[in-house]
Amino acid sequence: MIKTPGQLTAKTKLARAVSAAAMATALGTPAFAQSLEEVVVTATKRSESIQDVPLAITALSGDFVNKVNLNDVKDLVSYTPGITGNSQDSFIDAISVRGVRTQDFGVGGDPSAAFFKNDLYEGRNGSAVTSLYDVERAEILRGPQGFLFGRNSIGGAVSVHTRKAEIGSSDGYIDLDLAERNHGVLEGAINLPVSDNFAMRLAGYYSTEDGFAKNVFTGDDMIEHDKWALRWSTTFEADRLSVNTLVEYEDREQSGSMYRAIDKGDIWDAFDTALGGVELRGSDEDIDSDISHGEDDSAEILTLGLAIDYDFDFATLTSNTGYKDHDYYYSEDYDGTPVDINTYQQDQTGDYFQQELRLTSNTDGPLSWYAGVSYYEESIDTEFGFIGQEDVFCQYYGYYYNSGMTFSGCQELYAYYGSSFSPSADGTLTETGRIKGEYSGWATYVNLDYYITENFDVEVGVRYTDDEKDFSILVPTPESELGPYWAYGFSTAEYISDTQSWDDTTMRIMAKYRPTDDMLLFASFTEGFKSGGFGSFNLDNNPAGDPALGNVDIVQADGFRPNQFDPETVDSWEIGYKDSWFDGNANVDLTAFYYEYQDLQVVTFDGGASLVQNVGEVESWGVEGSLTTRLNEYFEFYLALSYLDSEATQLQSICGLEDPDGCEGSPLFWAPEWSGAAVLDGRYPVSGGYLTGSLEIFWEDERGGGWENLSETKIDAYAESALRVGYQSDDNWYVEGYVENLTDEFTWDGENNNGGLIPSHFFGPKRPRTFGVRLGMNWE
Repeated sequence: MIKTPGQLTAKTKLARAVSAAAMATALGTPAFAQSLEEVVVTATKRSESIQDVPLAITALSGDFVNKVNLNDVKDLVSYTPGITGNSQDSFIDAISVRGVRTQDFGVGGDPSAAFFKNDLYEGRNGSAVTSLYDVERAEILRGPQGFLFGRNSIGGAVSVHTRKAEIGSSDGYIDLDLAERNHGVLEGAINLPVSDNFAMRLAGYYSTEDGFAKNVFTGDDMIEHDKWALRWSTTFEADRLSVNTLVEYEDREQSGSMYRAIDKGDIWDAFDTALGGVELRGSDEDIDSDISHGEDDSAEILTLGLAIDYDFDFATLTSNTGYKDHDYYYSEDYDGTPVDINTYQQDQTGDYFQQELRLTSNTDGPLSWYAGVSYYEESIDTEFGFIGQEDVFCQYYGYYYNSGMTFSGCQELYAYYGSSFSPSADGTLTETGRIKGEYSGWATYVNLDYYITENFDVEVGVRYTDDEKDFSILVPTPESELGPYWAYGFSTAEYISDTQSWDDTTMRIMAKYRPTDDMLLFASFTEGFKSGGFGSFNLDNNPAGDPALGNVDIVQADGFRPNQFDPETVDSWEIGYKDSWFDGNANVDLTAFYYEYQDLQVVTFDGGASLVQNVGEVESWGVEGSLTTRLNEYFEFYLALSYLDSEATQLQSICGLEDPDGCEGSPLFWAPEWSGAAVLDGRYPVSGGYLTGSLEIFWEDERGGGWENLSETKIDAYAESALRVGYQSDDNWYVEGYVENLTDEFTWDGENNNGGLIPSHFFGPKRPRTFGVRLGMNWE
């Protein structure tokens, strides 16, 4: 979870990306005997072969998701070029798509990478992350996807489709996975035909695992989970009408993020001296965290869906209705030290409703089109908490404000100033803030696709978006003599409220050329828009220009308002090449892109609580590619690679160096320059069935260091692999042994450059080498 100058023209940078793509296409492979299976996706609101879709898209089948043990929706990034930032909690603010990432962990903004399941928006931190089971396919799209998906998906979109009930089918499956650390996963589904035009499908999932990250403070192994989910789907079909319903419930209990402070560098040295010496025990790969106030990441999530299609001959009308309700609680020891400094907590409830109507043309001819309108409402109620020992605050800030003097705690510090101090009942400072939000929005869009010739067509789409947010913040004065001057820097006597709206018209222009039946060349320009919002931890200055910092019991009449920030935008150019080689035995997909990312919604600090501001501009270009090929009748191979070159400017207000211009030209530090994945899949016939096997590898280049490019907070490049060997019977049962993280590679999920009382830290860590076995059966 994340809390906290170039001279090339756009044309030159895009030309470099094109050159790199062209070099990649020159790589050759041998000829084969059998063709690859066609992959059909619906990302463009029509069912199309992925090789015909003029987008940077990766599609993973449900069988693949199950086979490689992908746990939840964030795990999909491992096999998708250009997307990184997976973590082991229910936060999605670390997910980066081509470097575009959410940088606000509050509830007054929106995610930059949008998650969808069965075309229903999954929401924000605490509700967006759900388990993967009985999946039909997952489609991961890179680049601005607001036109196709809406909901501020400025970086990209992850769209998961679960298996629908099938009329006339009695298929099903059951799968059991057992591994080290009491790991166990049981999932299954059954299709129930009820009549000639109605069917139901029931699917269930349970997963548990003990911890694997050693905490030397408590002696416990951390990062564990226990979760279960159920889904009931129905399908009704008549001559022109189809109706699909879905009811899904998930209960998740897992660990909050685990942190290890970085005990080197200037930030740590100041922290260590102020507190009289803090020792981090264990190795650099261990946790040493007091977790004085518990750790938790628990959610109960209910989803209801209704999809209706009606064929009018000339067009199909689609209605998509969804409702989502969630209760979420989160607690973590954010400082990552054995000292009780900063426990972060989030107690949240919310619900979300959406309705979309879309009309898609069915007629033949050079012109095809679709148009639609959508509406959403969201209610959110969240209480944030920050807890730490009073004496620790006094030690650090006594040192900071008194020229390096050290103090044992608050009584000594207050005595130095000639005052007395009475500690709170439990010796802690607990600051809380409550957010209530009522958000709504609507959009309308139209897309026209016209074939100028048989092989060349041009597509133009326009979307209008209007979002409104009614936002209120309440920050009570804490029950401590230290007052509200640490986490927030102010308190309020009542809710401080504001209502704002943002709207924009964005467009997408695309040209597609098919020189052969198998080859697709495309170019596009897309505008991305993400609405503004409110920061969850600060107030804007009053009309006189005075900050809220230092004020107690603020009321609405004082003129302060919630911290408002403006929209951020992206202009993105892409060119792409898709083709089938060697008589359909190899599919290649290459995309080169360039984008300008402006007015980033970034968390900054103004001496008190975090503030969300629009800061900086980013220019990025890169290349992404994938190759899927049948090597022979027994083996298939998948390779995905991504390269990203980014440069950020106008960062003076958030640069932590003495020279505020020292961060200019920094890359997007959370996004690796190179990332990739490879899968070698084998299937060899033997008596009564098949021997199966796969070798999977995914890797990332060095990342981290912050805007300041600090060497101590960088995460080294790493590669993780898995090996699976099994037997699949002709009678539809199977057994498989596997080793995940085959070489026992260690790395962290991410890092935060902090400062002041909170040292910089790594968070994670990744799961170690794990031996396991899977067995199951399926039936038709």
